[in-house]
Amino acid sequence: MRVTKAQAQANRAHIVETASALFREHGYDGVGVAELMAAAGFTHGGFYKHFRSKADLMAETAASGLSQSLAMTGEMDLAKFISVYVSREHRDGRSAGCTMAALCGDAARQSDDVKATFAAGIEDMLAVLGGDDAAPQDADPKRARAKRIDLLAHVIGAVALSRACPDDSPLADEILEACRSELLASLAPKAAA
Repeated sequence: MRVTKAQAQANRAHIVETASALFREHGYDGVGVAELMAAAGFTHGGFYKHFRSKADLMAETAASGLSQSLAMTGEMDLAKFISVYVSREHRDGRSAGCTMAALCGDAARQSDDVKATFAAGIEDMLAVLGGDDAAPQDADPKRARAKRIDLLAHVIGAVALSRACPDDSPLADEILEACRSELLASLAPKAAA
């Protein structure tokens, strides 16, 4: 039975969505092509009708995941972003969480295409973080960008450090609480100004 063009596109989108969740949960090297195709409900052989390689799929899932994170971030002010991002729910929800928090470490060991996808996603996230809540009193664009980079590195690092601890570890929660409190406190002068 022949698959229509529309069905082929839907199948590809489903594979990308499934792979994105699996990659965030298990890492790029923790999921094989056969496993992800089975999880998506397809045969291993069908993979190459949609993608040239696993690396191509990794780049596409990264772009998709990063754009989803970007859309959600764009709907929040900085305080809400920090509270949601640096939370136990985000920490424990790897497969549905931010692609950067889940896969930055893995991306560093991947192809230039995957790294370029992450770099573009980081730039997009920095632009969103510089939106309405950007410090108007900070007229120096380099300093404002440095603050956004610090914020992004801080939230991702907090989640990564917390995830490196055992799930029931008091340290895992302490890391999140300390970082979230410090980040939210850093916004206080902005609110008073």
